[in-house]
Amino acid sequence: MKPLRRFLDKLHPHFSKGGKLERLYPFYEGADTFLFTPGEVTTEGPHVRDAIDLKRLMSMVIVALLPCILMAMYNTGYQANVVIAAAETGADVTIHGYAGWRVTVMETLGLALDPTSLISNVVLGSLFFLPIYVVTMAAGGFWEGLFATVRRHEVNEGFLVTSMLFPLILPPTIPLWQVALGISFGVVFGKEIFGGTGKNFLNPALTGRCFLYFSYAKEMTGDAIWYGVSGADAVTKATPLGALANAAGQGAEKFKEELANVSFFENFIGFTVGSLGETSTLACLLGAIVLIGVGVGSWQIMVGVLLGGLGFSTILYLLPADANLLFGIPPHYHIVTGGFAFGLVFMATDPVSASMTAAGKWIYGALIGIVTILVRVMNPGYPEGIMLAILLGNVFAPVIDHYVLQANIKRRIKRNES
Repeated sequence: MKPLRRFLDKLHPHFSKGGKLERLYPFYEGADTFLFTPGEVTTEGPHVRDAIDLKRLMSMVIVALLPCILMAMYNTGYQANVVIAAAETGADVTIHGYAGWRVTVMETLGLALDPTSLISNVVLGSLFFLPIYVVTMAAGGFWEGLFATVRRHEVNEGFLVTSMLFPLILPPTIPLWQVALGISFGVVFGKEIFGGTGKNFLNPALTGRCFLYFSYAKEMTGDAIWYGVSGADAVTKATPLGALANAAGQGAEKFKEELANVSFFENFIGFTVGSLGETSTLACLLGAIVLIGVGVGSWQIMVGVLLGGLGFSTILYLLPADANLLFGIPPHYHIVTGGFAFGLVFMATDPVSASMTAAGKWIYGALIGIVTILVRVMNPGYPEGIMLAILLGNVFAPVIDHYVLQANIKRRIKRNES
């Protein structure tokens, strides 16, 4: 790394103040701090907190995301290989999004399209994940650099986390131009117009996904984005929550049949269909352990979301399901299906857009958990709910913190007067 360090130091005068490329300093600084630890540290209050800086904080989030990333590649490749294997046996299925150049690359590499092969599944899955990630980095990084250049400040490391979170909440077959459009909307309208990292009140990654969902619902939801295997035949397959919502509209018998097909174990481990990084509750749990262990993620928010979701879904589960069959989804199934676990661990705990007060974190988390279940069971047209619930929580976080602070002030005044 020393030759690279010397090369960057040699370039530094050209990008520093007075240099020919002064206006492009944010791009140089972004590459420098991405490769090496920043050389500047805070020396005065009130910014001195402990040994951790923003880059190390963001790096720990990336480490926590590694189980989800690995599972995303393995499960996506596995699901694709299962469908391709079924098609080769003569099953009546159109392989949507799985054919084309990915299969050609696998054949060029001499890898069989075998769902029982770990290497085959991971490599094929990476051919879905990596293009989405590269496009996210290119498009989002462009806007980050542009705003940093105009405002004459450094590129913030916060985008490293956003660029990793965004691909993991997208379906694997999404068109790449939509990836570029979504991350552009998320970075520009979810963060930069409010002043950048630390000033945004919405989670940028979720803002981008929300834009794509309401603009291009066909590519983001439904059974057209995934294919699975049922028995000996390959069939179009919705996500577990989508399948349950569809079955609920066809009567009680169909709903019970579909509910019996939803495996708690498969959804907990991650062998199911859905967005790239959201299928495995186990991977999210490992990430939560890392975030809580290093003090980056708020366990109060995580537990608040969990209790809010479990508590409200339990209440609905105990009610008669005649009016709404989705009330009959067991509470523990809500935790392992959809993006509940991923949102709970990585999205709701965003330190910028979440509540900051101790009591506010519990209220904020519970609100997200309750709204998630409310959206899932009350709106069959939108079987998932964690995305909208977190964005709603982001909007209410300042209000929650305000009233928590006011309550604390009133309590202290009373204590002093007594």
